[in-house]
Parts: sequence; structure tokens; C-alpha cells
Amino acid sequence: MKKLVIASGNAGKVREFKEILKDWEITSMKEEGVFAEVDETGVTFEENAEIKARALADRLKTAGIDAIAIADDSGMEVDAFDGGPGVYSARYLGEKTPYEEKNRIILEKLIDVPEEKRGARYVCAIAAAWPDGRINVAQAVCNGKIAHKSTGTGGFGYDPIFVVPEYSRSMAELTADEKNQISHRGKALEKMMKILEEESMNEKKNFGE
Repeated sequence: MKKLVIASGNAGKVREFKEILKDWEITSMKEEGVFAEVDETGVTFEENAEIKARALADRLKTAGIDAIAIADDSGMEVDAFDGGPGVYSARYLGEKTPYEEKNRIILEKLIDVPEEKRGARYVCAIAAAWPDGRINVAQAVCNGKIAHKSTGTGGFGYDPIFVVPEYSRSMAELTADEKNQISHRGKALEKMMKILEEESMNEKKNFGE
């Protein structure tokens, strides 16, 4: 199996990728010394993940690194916000606004919203771009609801206000293992790993022929 390089500068994401993919050879852009800044112009999570994966794959090829570029685009959809912030989750209320402040404002906006209307979901799309131009995409969802207050110190982003029904706790209160088992990113990566394993097996068969 080729090495996987993560198309993200988000330390939290890189950590989760490595925790979930502990049996794979995986590094980050920073570790490889390549960078792929792109404009996320897609209107879906899948489109943005593919844009980022393809951009990194081009940088890796130019640098002579034989690896698969793997990227994710994820975000939170809130029913009371008509599915927002969605693909704009990272840019919601300003890219440089701390998530502690973003979470505070979201809770403030939902202060009078009843329990039954606080539904939300995390969505994650994973794209893998191969050196030969092939692209694979997988997507997964983690359903939950918006809490009434921020709790927990684990995770990152909107985790402190996103409650997971299976545990009746926020994502930020879960252990890394608990989160990775039920999270949108964990589920999407599980799907992607099966796809990559099948692709690799087919490559070996074709090479043998």
C-alpha cells in the first residue's frame, strides 16, 4: 500500500487521521514539506474534499513523492439554521474567530429553540487522489443535537456543543477511542480504507497479469 499524505494543516484533524489509521503509513503535508493551499469553491463536502486531494496530489507528484493524497471536507449542519453552516463551517463567523467564540454565539442564537428542534449532524467527505489521477470519495454522517451549554475539553471545533445520542455527552467529552468509533470522520475513513484496500489489490492483480 502506498503512503498516505494528509491534505490538512489542522493539527486536530491530522491527529485524528493518525489515530484512526494507525496501521497505515501516513504523514502530513508539514512532515513531507509540501503545501497545497486551495480555494474551497465546491458547493458540497465531496467537491471540496476532491479539490484539496487533487491539489496535494499535484504537489506530491512535482516533489517526486510517490503517495496517495487524502483530504477531507467536513462540517456541521444545524436544523435550526436550515442546514447551515454546512460546507462553510470553518469559515462561519470568520475564519480567524476562535471556536470558543463561535460556539458561544451559536448557543446564544439557539437559546429559545426547544429540544426537539435542536437536531444537527456532522458530515465528512474523504477524497483520495492517486498519482495516476484516479480519485476515490467516501462520505459519512454522525447525527446528534446542539447542546444548551458548552462542555468538555477534548476534540476541537464545534465538539463542545455537539451532543452524541449514543453517549448523551458532547463530542468534546468523549475519549479519543469513543469519538473515532462513532464520528463522521471515523466512519468516512473506515469506508475509504476499504476502497483503498480494494484498489491496491486490483493493482497487484493487474501488475501480476
